[in-house]
Amino acid sequence: MSTYGDVFRRTEFRNLWISSALGNAAATMTSLTLATLVHEQTGSALLSALIMFGPLLAQMLGATTLMSAADTASPRPILVLLALVTTASAVVQAAVDMPPMMRLLVTLAVAYCLSIGAGVRWGLLNDVLPHEDFVLGRSVMNLSVGAMQIVGFGVAGILLQVLQPTQVFWLAAVLSFAAVPVLRYGLSKRPPRRAAATSLRETWRGNRKLLAHRDTRLLVVALCVPNGLIVGCEALFVPYAGDAAGILFATGAAGMMFGDLAAGRLLGQRRRKRWNPAMRMLLAVPFLPFLLTLPVWLAAALVAIGSVGYAASLAQQEVLVSVTPPELRGQVLGLESALRMTTFGVCAVVAGAAADVANPGLIMTICAVASLTVSIVLLRPLSRVLAVAEPRPKALVETA
Repeated sequence: MSTYGDVFRRTEFRNLWISSALGNAAATMTSLTLATLVHEQTGSALLSALIMFGPLLAQMLGATTLMSAADTASPRPILVLLALVTTASAVVQAAVDMPPMMRLLVTLAVAYCLSIGAGVRWGLLNDVLPHEDFVLGRSVMNLSVGAMQIVGFGVAGILLQVLQPTQVFWLAAVLSFAAVPVLRYGLSKRPPRRAAATSLRETWRGNRKLLAHRDTRLLVVALCVPNGLIVGCEALFVPYAGDAAGILFATGAAGMMFGDLAAGRLLGQRRRKRWNPAMRMLLAVPFLPFLLTLPVWLAAALVAIGSVGYAASLAQQEVLVSVTPPELRGQVLGLESALRMTTFGVCAVVAGAAADVANPGLIMTICAVASLTVSIVLLRPLSRVLAVAEPRPKALVETA
């Protein structure tokens, strides 16, 4: 079995990881700073939530219009361009005194452009690593996302105590721009995976082909719905735990990172598939007792344990790559990511709205029951798909 050291010895993977870490740290700092600034200016919890969760919803629009670029364009120029867009956005937020709604529109416009980034990045991961190391690479990238979110939120929170929001935006712009030379000079130039123009028509053609395939459709549902319902639980940490919500968020991030580490490094492909049903159940079960008023230490422990279950996604993403032909792998991974993020945003908003009229703990338990129910319903069909032992790149073409 390969190790993290093995994948990091590959120069292109290392540079892809560094650029992703810089981008995630910058995006997290920008997001928290925007939410804080808008809340100070308006006092509106809704606008603050839209600033943080709105970009997730904007990804769906990008997935339906731009995602073909993940396979029809050369990846290096696209990633460089997206890093420059992120930098320009932070500069605009820092340099221009805009009303809150204009800041929100700028944020949504940038999120729309960045929606193809996941497809390009995950597709490129298939190119820079051997197929058998894809999950290990995805695992360490996920660890980077979790770590940079913790660092970004933590650093931005501290800096906002001593600096003006505009100054934090400038720091985020510097971090984002630092990824540009890493991408430009650290990645090889590669041709597109398929010869077609990046267009709305091509995006829809690829999406129809992907979602018409039974296995792909099932895997996308399994990756989006159970996880999204648990994100609905997480969206209620503040009304449930008050000032202790930060503890729940931190232990959740730690549990998710541990799960990715264990599934990516300690479990081989067969064990990941074998443990997948149990991990999907683990994701929901610890949230069932939140109907009660739990002490903070117990709630934090349950959140940490449940968040380990997010690692079930690694085996499902591994099979998703296997059943997709190479010329559509960037698009399928981008589509899955966009749909998953959109589901997260929708579930968070719906859970928040429900918690305005009902007990937050009750809504968290309902979300957990719904997540567990979906996982149980998907148990048999998903077990059949996960039983795929070898890549079948022609399957999608033959049945679409």
